Amino acid sequence: MTGFPQIPDFIGLNRPVGIDCTFEDLAIEGHLPAEIEGSFFRAVPDPKFAPLFDDDNALSGDGMISRIRFRDGKADFAIRYVDTARHLAEMAAGRALFGRYRNPFTDDPGVRGVDRTVANTTPVWHAGTLLMTKEDGRPYRIDPDTLETIGRYDFGGALKSETMTAHVRVDATTGEMLAFGYEADGLCSRTIAYFVVGPDGRLTRETWFDAPYCSMMHDFAITEHYALFPVFPTTTDLDRLEAGGEHWTHDNDLESWIGILPRDGTAEDVRWIKGPRGVSVYHIMNAHEGADGRIHLDMCQSKTNIFPFIQRASGFSVPPWESAGGLMRWSFAPDGSGEIDIRPIGPPGDMPRIADRDQGLPYSEGWYLTVDPQQGMPVMGGVVGAMFNALLRIEPETGRIDAMAAGGHALSEPVHIPSATPGHAGWLAMVVDKPLDDDSFEHAVWVVDAGNVAAGPVAKIVIPHRLRPQVHGWWVSAAALDAAA
Repeated sequence: MTGFPQIPDFIGLNRPVGIDCTFEDLAIEGHLPAEIEGSFFRAVPDPKFAPLFDDDNALSGDGMISRIRFRDGKADFAIRYVDTARHLAEMAAGRALFGRYRNPFTDDPGVRGVDRTVANTTPVWHAGTLLMTKEDGRPYRIDPDTLETIGRYDFGGALKSETMTAHVRVDATTGEMLAFGYEADGLCSRTIAYFVVGPDGRLTRETWFDAPYCSMMHDFAITEHYALFPVFPTTTDLDRLEAGGEHWTHDNDLESWIGILPRDGTAEDVRWIKGPRGVSVYHIMNAHEGADGRIHLDMCQSKTNIFPFIQRASGFSVPPWESAGGLMRWSFAPDGSGEIDIRPIGPPGDMPRIADRDQGLPYSEGWYLTVDPQQGMPVMGGVVGAMFNALLRIEPETGRIDAMAAGGHALSEPVHIPSATPGHAGWLAMVVDKPLDDDSFEHAVWVVDAGNVAAGPVAKIVIPHRLRPQVHGWWVSAAALDAAA
């Protein structure tokens, strides 16, 4: 792993590793709850070859599917590259062939027309199928036992959209997976494709409509009766791409929007409601319909786009501590009439998580990560350049917030593991990195009581291998894996 530019995206915790490996019977510190049986899948961007451009970013890394498997009180670890068409082409050539982030005009001419997604953002489990996703293309199917890549996935030829979000929503009541793709019919397109996959894995509906402008639509939300499509002013431009520029820039003067679509509606049923200018949201905690008939959408909001490479392309620089907003609740009428009421319900942070059973419904608690400045400087690394050092548990209706401090450590997004004990909030599992020096780290999976995060981890599973920061993860129970097998 040589020849990488010495910029934050490729040094320290972000140093490329590029190794497929497996470790069994990992050392466990503390007590691992016996009811934790299943697999914690993680999406890890990790470039195999030095990039064509020295100002590349961590989001361009080849996708790796990682798994920490819990079984019979033991744990093992495995990680393997996703054999996307892009990865296979570069492996055959022995060098990087694809250029700037999401700009095909900067690729080597020999790979023109090759699927360029890296499938590096979120592992998704639904209907007995494991997918690796990234929002710029269709997903790739993975064998959950061997982690081998089965192939590009389009739901048996039913999916017409060229893209699929990395943030699907699974309705625990109906068993449906709801998803969407933006730039659905090509580069810089305003077209959104909303689709529904039944509990049997068959795509049952695909609805196409246009957004107010082409935006980086990283996440969306559902309620019992609606699908919600936030549009924020991180935009693209075909002329800029053809000139070799960046895919995304952020316009702090452009308005945001929320698209509201009945879950069984058509394109004619979409309603748009205007939001504030310049704001940015990457991740959504949850949404639900209130007793007053209004929709409540809870999002991790910042004052502007927080990604350094997007700020550079946009001609401004705002440090994270100045761009932070908070966990904000946007409330509005389902028909799009009136204005959006916005109020804070929690401090700044990101990587939110709820219990799967609460998806699209009123919920009593959720979890997300934050940077607590009182714990010192955060560990440098990850796709935005700085890692989180605290875990929050929030009760959105009461305002109660509990915290697990982890100063000197780097926390990655947790997954929620349900408990079989009535009244128990379940467990959270997350990868935690501890720096020993500038280029040496200890890595472990921490297991935390979801209802008592302030108590800290009840167990730590030691990973005896260098790790690169993940993006997102997904928990799959042993029962679900066994049923699929």
